[in-house]
Amino acid sequence: METSGQGPDRTTTVSTAATASTPEGFQTLVRSEFAPRTTYLNSASTGLLPDRAVRAMHQATLSVAHGSPEDMFADVEAARATFARLVGVAPSRVAAGASVAVYSGLIAASLPAGAEVLTAEGDFSSTVNPFHVRGDLKVRAVPLERIAESVRPDTALVAVSAVQSADGRVADLPALRAAVRAHGARLYLDASQATGWLDVAEHIADVDYLTSVAFKWLTCPRGVAFFVVPEGPDGYEAVPALLAGWVAGERPWDSCYGPITELARSARRFDESPSLFAYAGARHSLAVIEELGVAAIRTHDLALADCFRAGLATLGHEPVPSPGSPIVSVPGLGVRQPELSAAGIEVSDRAGNLRAAFHLYNTESDVDRLLEGLRSS
Repeated sequence: METSGQGPDRTTTVSTAATASTPEGFQTLVRSEFAPRTTYLNSASTGLLPDRAVRAMHQATLSVAHGSPEDMFADVEAARATFARLVGVAPSRVAAGASVAVYSGLIAASLPAGAEVLTAEGDFSSTVNPFHVRGDLKVRAVPLERIAESVRPDTALVAVSAVQSADGRVADLPALRAAVRAHGARLYLDASQATGWLDVAEHIADVDYLTSVAFKWLTCPRGVAFFVVPEGPDGYEAVPALLAGWVAGERPWDSCYGPITELARSARRFDESPSLFAYAGARHSLAVIEELGVAAIRTHDLALADCFRAGLATLGHEPVPSPGSPIVSVPGLGVRQPELSAAGIEVSDRAGNLRAAFHLYNTESDVDRLLEGLRSS
């Protein structure tokens, strides 16, 4: 995107942290960026911000306070490019916005009346609700474990979260990809609970649309979300740009007044006017994820989650089965959340379940403290 020419162009992120190519380097980089003052096990709700993002946002807000606004549109483009690399697509396929619900709504608007949309029971509202409120679509919900086998010839779209927010169950993406292709359906994946620890790039070739907020496992500020559309005009022209503002123009700074003469010839036609302070931090948060590496983060996160599952067994508790997920949800223990929070252990209460989410800044001592908290009367 063209910029306003205000302030310095901060297009290069320079990391002074140690390389993360080894376990020691991983830990060194994490400790240089994150310093939680609680036992924070709630990344499925909100991820912690790295220090470099906090400093960048502080600098950006001061630049506005002092009357010399920095070029934060450059931050939007840097964030778009890094997210594109993380999920394995070209930046031209990525729209930058703030909300999954907005992009779910655009996909819903692209469907003909009467089209069948297949969803998972109990999926996150922002993923599925826009299809319901249209009123003239056939929305069908089935258990997550049966979603692949439930695709049928008249299914137009499967809309599902890659990882369930409530309990961390992971969709069988290979089976789902095979099913939608066999029946000529399209696949819309909400990866909000996956990007940052799951290798989305491994599955992206068979995903038609993908959305993700970035304030969870990608450790970005709130106000940042991304939307991935298929390659080329047949991909982005299939979705109506109903919310197109000036940033959606091919030449945004020439699109500020009157009708936009030409929409962007890329997914940028779906950009929302960006929350610039959030993106000023997001480019640096995403850089941390890229430097650490999704594979290394996944290994780290899953090891801690499995350690917690093993500890739960010794306490006589059985979590919701969610193999291969860093989210562990324990039925009946959600009522313990307030007392755990009072003790400095941050988890979530979701549908009566205690939900713990293990991420890159967590350690085995965090697992031990949570288990000890649950062991205490």
